[in-house]
Amino acid sequence: MRVCLGVEGQEGVTWQQHLALAAAAEEHGFEGLFRSDHYASVFGASDRGSLNPWAVLAGLATATSTLRLGTLVSPVTFRHPTELASLATALDHISGGRAELGLGAGWLGPDHDAYGFAFPEHSVRSEMLAEQLELIHRLWTEEATTFSGHHYELENCAAVPKPVQRPHPPIVVGGAAKSNTLVPAARFADEYNSSAASLGELRLRRQRLAEACEAVERDPAEVTFSVAIPCVVAETESDVRRREARIVARIERVQELAWFLADREDFWMVGTPNQLIERLRALEEIGVGRVYLQHHDHEDLDSISLLGTAVLPEVRQPAESSVGSPGGD
Repeated sequence: MRVCLGVEGQEGVTWQQHLALAAAAEEHGFEGLFRSDHYASVFGASDRGSLNPWAVLAGLATATSTLRLGTLVSPVTFRHPTELASLATALDHISGGRAELGLGAGWLGPDHDAYGFAFPEHSVRSEMLAEQLELIHRLWTEEATTFSGHHYELENCAAVPKPVQRPHPPIVVGGAAKSNTLVPAARFADEYNSSAASLGELRLRRQRLAEACEAVERDPAEVTFSVAIPCVVAETESDVRRREARIVARIERVQELAWFLADREDFWMVGTPNQLIERLRALEEIGVGRVYLQHHDHEDLDSISLLGTAVLPEVRQPAESSVGSPGGD
């Protein structure tokens, strides 16, 4: 099992907190640190905002040496694909080949309304996702790219320099295993990421991904299936409840979000180290190759230390060779 730390930067995470989280994650053996990509608080907190994730990741690249760094995930509505490919390429150079690009159709309407981004219907955003995936893949692997789609047009775009990793940095697609994200992911992605769900639902999503790969004559083993899960860990049950209550209170202070708070025992990674090890092994058994533990208490470094000392050594496997290996410019 490959384990990364997820940081919900739109909830007012400061630069100093990002630095501390990255240092703790690297010290305690996490494979990577991945930032959400939102402008406004997901929980509707008007006093919380976001440092730009790509600027933050570039800064963290200079402060770390082993962590893989990327977004989970960048909405296609925020940036033109040439701009997004350029940002990920710059991160790849700054980090020495540790960049990854997470891409999704976007889902948070208020995020777009407040900051002036168009938020078309989901079917349109899905079309944009498919085109962006193909375009970015081609920009990274072709000498020059010409493309004519419904949403994007390019004529002989060289997109230099190319990324450090060859043939390109890993591309992660986020979704709920519907055809509008599975089909383009099967063609161009290296990983498919799903939000937390029951084991039965995750097993079904993993099967859908395999079927989508087979439909385009691609080996399903080439596309990692991953899950992003809110995580609360402590050494005792009482401390687990205390830490969980602190996170819930931070959310409920703004508004009650049933979709996020419901079924925490089933959909969150909540418990003592032994309980989390059991949950992670169960995920691995159904084909989950990578887990992003979403850390919602940004001042809490003790949990990261506990995960690194008591959980990760029991479940972690050495990272497989990246899609791209470091190469020259």
